[in-house]
Amino acid sequence: MVRSLASKVAILVSGCLLALSLGAAAQPRQLLNYEAIHKPEVGRSGMVVSQNQAASRAGAEILRQGGNAVDAAVATAFVLAVTLPRAGNIGGDGFMLIYLADEDRYTGIDYRSVAPALAELDAYVDESGNLDGHSAGIRSAGVPGTVAGLALAHQRYGRLPWKRLLEPAIRMAAEGVVLSADEAFALDWGRDRLARSQAGAAVFLHPDGQALRAGERLLQPDLAWTLRRIAEHGAEDFYRGAIAARIDAGMRRHGGLLRMEDLAAYRALEREPLRSTYRDVEVVTMPPASGGGAGIVGTLNILEQFDLAALGAGSADALHLFAEASKLSWRDRLAHVGDTGFISVPLRGLLAKPYAAARAAQIDLDRAAPVETVEAGDPWEHESRDTTHFSVVDADGNAVSNTYTIGADFGSGVMIEGTGFLLGNLIGNFSLRAQLDARNEGREPPPNALQPGRRPISSMAPTMVLREARPWIVGGSPGGNTIPGTVVQTIVNVVDFGMNIAEATMAPRVHQHMSGEGALQVERGLSPDTLRLLQQRGHRIVQDETIGSTQSLLIERDRVEGAADPRRPGAAAVGL
Repeated sequence: MVRSLASKVAILVSGCLLALSLGAAAQPRQLLNYEAIHKPEVGRSGMVVSQNQAASRAGAEILRQGGNAVDAAVATAFVLAVTLPRAGNIGGDGFMLIYLADEDRYTGIDYRSVAPALAELDAYVDESGNLDGHSAGIRSAGVPGTVAGLALAHQRYGRLPWKRLLEPAIRMAAEGVVLSADEAFALDWGRDRLARSQAGAAVFLHPDGQALRAGERLLQPDLAWTLRRIAEHGAEDFYRGAIAARIDAGMRRHGGLLRMEDLAAYRALEREPLRSTYRDVEVVTMPPASGGGAGIVGTLNILEQFDLAALGAGSADALHLFAEASKLSWRDRLAHVGDTGFISVPLRGLLAKPYAAARAAQIDLDRAAPVETVEAGDPWEHESRDTTHFSVVDADGNAVSNTYTIGADFGSGVMIEGTGFLLGNLIGNFSLRAQLDARNEGREPPPNALQPGRRPISSMAPTMVLREARPWIVGGSPGGNTIPGTVVQTIVNVVDFGMNIAEATMAPRVHQHMSGEGALQVERGLSPDTLRLLQQRGHRIVQDETIGSTQSLLIERDRVEGAADPRRPGAAAVGL
């Protein structure tokens, strides 16, 4: 029998009083505060937080030159395409959430990849009936959206000249960047994938097949050529000009499916963000095909039914509730979310508070539900791993939260000759296995089925939290399926547990897996006693890699506080 939370909390009176007193004391954080182990970086007139120090500095320099948050975001994104080849990209896609201070308005840029015209399901099924070529290699590439998305954001909301925003990236690509130990390790880890094309191997590997080493200079002359073309001719050259012609020729030469017609037809889309509430704050995030709806808002709506502050940060009770809420929202996402240009998605129902209350009532506070028993709900009745994230705010209060990806580490692993950038493997984000099974069994295809021109659903979810109707937290994360939960935990850490943004970033995270045996992945730092309590409730605990890499901002009236997540080395918050 499911036990009520009230009876559960009654047993924890002393612990609750302690948690509540700590939360009350922690909320009005001061900069000179020796209670907090982790302290944020502070800026007075703007800040850029990204996974790479050079990118953060480039974005901050654009702010110093009079650029706004969108300008700085564009510059940061292009530098990441040079300095972070495992995730920074112009061969992939993403989502940008923007706050425009002078209009007091939020808008989103959806530059998710789409499937090429030749990308039918049968193109990825071999003679034995098995899937092949969808997760790596040249046929796994979708139509890249990054250049179109950045150009659309700048065209509508930027301030400085486009060419100036690409200058730092062009310079670094042409002159080279000296590899850090972490960057060299990533290249070594990914050398088999990087060897899939001669062009990529020539950039990232030595002739003997070994990856470039720490301290060596990564030179990218072809990428510099591509970036110069984009700077001089805009996104038009990438989708209809000389760059597009090179992509088309390479695709035909090596058996790829992407054609010049696919590039010419691509459009980044400006979308109305999703808005909801959590406790006494408002949450703004991207709509489908982003993971912001069911993944973030859905999970928060379920958690809102419980008094997390009374349970305490890092407690077995709070972590149990997060894991169970994640199971419910994940099932809803798989069952109902897809490209809204092709299917109807019950967004209003998925985000409805009564629907969340009904889902929350299914949680047993004493026992973990086996993932195979968790089913999707019916929101219609309520109708009326690699990626990188960065956050920017300027002196005028404009803010940008941007998450973009090339899919897996180093994407498809394929570089077209003369282009200098890796293509993403975003075809693998469609539910091809479920689609193939459905076809073989005569069932309807899943909401995230592959279809030419269609955008696959994504876990990426740039998000802002509003307090007193103004941006307060600007954040997001990479991490594939871990992204929604990572963002939710950051929000909960600040809103419910009174942490500053650095503490919220550094706190150990968990992730509820929905495949296999449904393990609860935990980071180091949680108490062994807490883990034992979770195991007693039926959670299968695994300790694996770190979870996510939030690059977050918290905006106060007289300053901005930034936290660069150290889970991926090289991250930096650069303030003005």
